[in-house]
Amino acid sequence: MKLFYSLIILVLLQSCSFDNKSGIWKNDNNISKEEKDIFSEFETLFSTNNTFDKIVSIDKSFEFKLTSQVNNSKWTDIFYNQDNNYKNFTYNDNNKVILKSKKISRSKMNNFILFNDNNIISSDQKGNIIIFSLTEKKIIKKFNFYKKRYKKIKINLNLLVENDIIYISDNLGYLYAFEYKKDKLLWAKNYKIPFKSNLKILKNNLIAANQNNNLYFINKINGNISRLIPTEETIVKNTFVNNLSLNNSYSLFLNTYGSLYAIDNQTLKIKWFLNLNQTLSLNPSNLFMGNQILISKDKVIISANQYTYILDINNGSIIYKVNFSSLLKPFVLNDYLFLITKNNLLVSFNLKNGKIIYSYDVNQKIAKFLNTKKKNVKFKELALVNDKIFIFLKNSYVLKFNINGELEKISKLPSKLNTQPIFINNSMIYLDYKNKISVVD
Repeated sequence: MKLFYSLIILVLLQSCSFDNKSGIWKNDNNISKEEKDIFSEFETLFSTNNTFDKIVSIDKSFEFKLTSQVNNSKWTDIFYNQDNNYKNFTYNDNNKVILKSKKISRSKMNNFILFNDNNIISSDQKGNIIIFSLTEKKIIKKFNFYKKRYKKIKINLNLLVENDIIYISDNLGYLYAFEYKKDKLLWAKNYKIPFKSNLKILKNNLIAANQNNNLYFINKINGNISRLIPTEETIVKNTFVNNLSLNNSYSLFLNTYGSLYAIDNQTLKIKWFLNLNQTLSLNPSNLFMGNQILISKDKVIISANQYTYILDINNGSIIYKVNFSSLLKPFVLNDYLFLITKNNLLVSFNLKNGKIIYSYDVNQKIAKFLNTKKKNVKFKELALVNDKIFIFLKNSYVLKFNINGELEKISKLPSKLNTQPIFINNSMIYLDYKNKISVVD
């Protein structure tokens, strides 16, 4: 009898520890103050009683059309490609570290890493660009453009790689090009006003925007301005970063005022523009929050404030305006949009007919999977991997949903996830909080 009661107690203890000690519900203490402020600002400004919060189950007869999986050999844009949309990445998913570097920097790393010709390209907030060779398994180059007078300033670098040339803009107003294999600075310009956008390349021009919402087309050979397009400036600077995306016909620019501009790629003239700021009065002091622009075929997808917009890229007309928004960069698979809303719903939306395919509470899915009480998790990244939806959490857990929105597996990464992960040659690469590179098979 004593043995029986002992077994019962042991089972109960194990059930409790699975919830409390597994760590899935534990939010990472390494989340920076800046990240917390972003979410706080978003919730305070744009909370609304009309926000979509329904659970919608998928129709049992519905079938998604999947795309072919992509095995990357490079990752030269922080948002992967020109249109900012992820593909269906391949990954061995053995969750084993096959390479762990030494600490590559003593300073805080910037959030994005790139990959070109078997080299991992990263940067820190001291202005260092660090090239780590996977072939040699060591740092092969460190380049710092800045003089000692900037050593106490936090430097945010925006990187883009093309043909072994790294193009860099920063929060000091500099823009420069560095050919890393030849260790050669090709050109450098000081535009005085801090840059605040990702970078894109259109033919011979580098595209960038500054904190005053001026859009630059800059000759990538010499750094001279090809065209400058001023747009609305905001008096109060917020945490939203100007975003750029482009296809063969148009370059799209979403500024901190909430205005979306479409620039004709041939003439570099404005084709159309539209303001998406939904605050009560449109004035230069209003704050705007949103996500990166996605382009899919002839549609533009922007998740901004409390709404997600699907627009016609040719004229800017609103095809759909739905009352949910995403805190992470969404992705599009064929004609299906996938996102996580600010109230923690995993939503799949049909871009053809404007209907929700499904909507599930992620926290509830976790609770059901673990057979525990529902709590809240913090999200970091959303991606399509091996035909499945991978949701990366800030505490380095990964939720793996099938394409129909059912949670199939929860795993913990073998090292802490700090930067955005990238998928290269069937492996996943990221930096941990000790500034060490992890290559996970």
